[in-house]
Amino acid sequence: MKKHIPNTITCCNLISGCIATYYAFQAAFELALLFIVIGAVFDFFDGMVARLLHVSSPIGKELDSLADDITFGFAPSAIVFEYLRPETELLPFLVFIMAAFSALRLAKFNLDERQALGFIGLPTPANALFWGALITGAGEWMKSAPFIGPNLSLVILAGVFISCWLLIAEIPMFALKFKHWGWKGNEIKYLFILSCIPLLLLLGITGFAAIIAWYIILSVATTKKTI
Repeated sequence: MKKHIPNTITCCNLISGCIATYYAFQAAFELALLFIVIGAVFDFFDGMVARLLHVSSPIGKELDSLADDITFGFAPSAIVFEYLRPETELLPFLVFIMAAFSALRLAKFNLDERQALGFIGLPTPANALFWGALITGAGEWMKSAPFIGPNLSLVILAGVFISCWLLIAEIPMFALKFKHWGWKGNEIKYLFILSCIPLLLLLGITGFAAIIAWYIILSVATTKKTI
């Protein structure tokens, strides 16, 4: 019986992604973001539970990647699509390339043995959180911003293409995994965690998008120290 528990949690992640996608197509971006976050919570616990119960399996690994592509690939793509749809007719369809690159990133992750303590390329949950938080928190502001507003579709699409590249780029990025709780060796991780607090206080939901951008910058700046 216990061997089915991790896969059940993974399926909850997948279902959360489906619900997030539904709300995305309804332009209910806050609810879409909420279910992406719920999916991320399930994604965090399925692997942990599998290790605790010693029931890891190849099918669980494949199911996890499928669920992640729905929750962290297709759902954020749907958010960006629905956000851009009133602006132009055909260009929004291009954002679904993000779901394809998310699938590619997940496939690479499954085969890459270098990512035990960190990541190579932007993790799909981080990418999903960035787009969900950006559209939810700053969507209306971007439409009226002096430079972004008149070029909204092109600016967003450029951002999507950059994030697609980051998903599969050979850029080491640190993970919040601790071998110990001391300061030495964890300086970057603690610096990142502490810097998240003012970003959230100042920017609210948009702060999550700022945190992901800061995570990327900090990872690039400290590559040799993190992996």
